Amino acid sequence: MAANGVMMEDEESIIGGSKVQPFASTPKPHELRAERGRNKKENANTIAKIVRLEELFSLEVWRASVAELVGSAVLVFAIDTIVISSFETQTKTPNLIMSTLIAITLAILLIATIPVSGGNINPAVTLAAALTGLISLSRAFIYILAQCAGAILGALALKAVVDSKIEQTFSLGGCTLNIIAPGPNGPITVGLETGQALWLEIICTFVFLFAGIWVAFDKREAESMGRFIICSVVGLVVGLLVFISTTVTAQKGYAGVGMNPARCIGPAIVRGGHLWNGHWVFWAGPAIACVAYSLYTKAIPQRQRH
Repeated sequence: MAANGVMMEDEESIIGGSKVQPFASTPKPHELRAERGRNKKENANTIAKIVRLEELFSLEVWRASVAELVGSAVLVFAIDTIVISSFETQTKTPNLIMSTLIAITLAILLIATIPVSGGNINPAVTLAAALTGLISLSRAFIYILAQCAGAILGALALKAVVDSKIEQTFSLGGCTLNIIAPGPNGPITVGLETGQALWLEIICTFVFLFAGIWVAFDKREAESMGRFIICSVVGLVVGLLVFISTTVTAQKGYAGVGMNPARCIGPAIVRGGHLWNGHWVFWAGPAIACVAYSLYTKAIPQRQRH
């Protein structure tokens, strides 16, 4: 309708300018189904990348695990020999000598195994690498299996070369929380409380991952510092932590912090006996530390991650 030459608009035109239309961004049912399908596919792909089941049948991964097996065998044989000889020689500073030799031994073994398998030779390192996405869960499983098998072989080799008296006295250099010792009124248990040992494992393993392995995991640092320096840093960190754990506690019967479950399970399987007492501590402590370490890597800024 027009009045005085002016077109009169209807109410809808005045208020909204046009008839009410549905929002353009409102997804339609078939679009929602497609989006859900894409999300499911992405989640499935993410899980597949984390697990990578095909690596369980990969000849390359199993070949790399041979380096982990041999490296762990040599590590257990060497470290347990160092532990026994450091105290058997009755030097005034056995803890210092033992820690220094362990640091040197570990650095050498890392230099030898890094080109082949990445130089884990420790379930704690392998688990940390898996939790931070550096390796798949399947590869981690194979590596840990090889590390434990190597540790058993190393303990068997040590048992073959030491006499029964040393084997019994030093428990093949295995991981112990306490031992049975003669007391004034009969045998007594001496060593460290389970709670204290667990906290030591958690703290020392986390420091090991934070101060040593973080540098090795960071490709930028590894490339700038070089393999020799990286391995030396990791060996130095482990040596310091072994020295601290055996010096601060100063408890007879406590063998010091393990930080490597494979090194502990080898002598436990071969020697048995009291080495199984509280053995779970040497697995639970590093596992908790690995989870804490992975949470730390996710909390820091993205640009600071390896």
